[in-house]
Amino acid sequence: MNTKLIMTSTAILLAAIGVSLTFAPDNIIVLLGISNSIAIRLILQLLGATYFAFAMLNWTAKGAIIGGIYNRPIAFANLIHFLIGGITLTKAVLSNHQSPLIFSIMAVFYIITACIFGLVISRHPGTEAA
Repeated sequence: MNTKLIMTSTAILLAAIGVSLTFAPDNIIVLLGISNSIAIRLILQLLGATYFAFAMLNWTAKGAIIGGIYNRPIAFANLIHFLIGGITLTKAVLSNHQSPLIFSIMAVFYIITACIFGLVISRHPGTEAA
C-alpha cells in the first residue's frame, strides 16, 4: 500500500480545511447556515488549528514507513480521527436530510479513509511486495 500517497493526500485536505477554518470562519459560518457569534468563530478557529496540526503530522510522516508496527501511533491517530469523524458525519447526514451536501461528501471521504488506515494498521508494510 502506498502510504506516501495516503499521507500526502490527507495532509493536503486537512491543511485546506484547517486554513479555511482558521482564517475564514465567517465564510464557513455563512456556508453552513449556522448562527454567527464570537464563541462559534473561536471554536471554528481552534478546530482549524487542530486540523492544520494534524495535516503537519501527516505531511512530516509521509516519507516514513507506516504499517504494522512502524509508526503505529500516527496510523492509529489517523484511523481514530477518520473513523469517529466518519461515524459522526454519517449520523448527522442520516438524521437531518436537509444538511449541506458537503457533509455527505465528507462522510463518504472520512469512511473510505478510515478503512484505508485500518488496512495500513493491519498489514505489514512489506506484505504486498512479497
